[in-house]
Amino acid sequence: MAGETILTIVGNLTADPELRTTGTGTQVCGFTIASTPRVWNRQANQYEDGQSLFMRCSAWRDLAGHCAQSLSKGMRVIATGRLSQRSYQAQDGTNRTVVEMTVDEIGPSLRYATAQVTKQGGSTYGNPAGNPPVGPRPAAAPSQPPASDPWANGGSGYTTDTSTTDTGDPEF
Repeated sequence: MAGETILTIVGNLTADPELRTTGTGTQVCGFTIASTPRVWNRQANQYEDGQSLFMRCSAWRDLAGHCAQSLSKGMRVIATGRLSQRSYQAQDGTNRTVVEMTVDEIGPSLRYATAQVTKQGGSTYGNPAGNPPVGPRPAAAPSQPPASDPWANGGSGYTTDTSTTDTGDPEF
């Protein structure tokens, strides 16, 4: 949709993602990403943490399930999505405003960790009706990567394995 505010955030998950199902059967996964800037203090000759930004996020449908399976508390992630603001009246009668991000893409940060990528079957990305492709699939040319290569199949519907390796870097 035109006019939406797009945001990319890098940070750590503050808790395990929470997977829920709406009344209509749609899955939604909620989580918070904490992003803390680090600046070099020349006088102290060390890095110092700035004020943290805690961004509440939600992922919907297939992405919601992939987030719940792949992400966990403390993981460093990179997420991009649409920023939105809403106001409501709390139970105590005060008016409140919250800013949230609807995640379009998310994955682990590989700066201080490694991840194993696994393609999820049954994705309807680019085929909303979920119908099988029409016609026979063309044979792979010898110069193409093997079918077992998850990056060889168009790049849609990927999630990451929950196993990551922490390098022990104090910044992470």
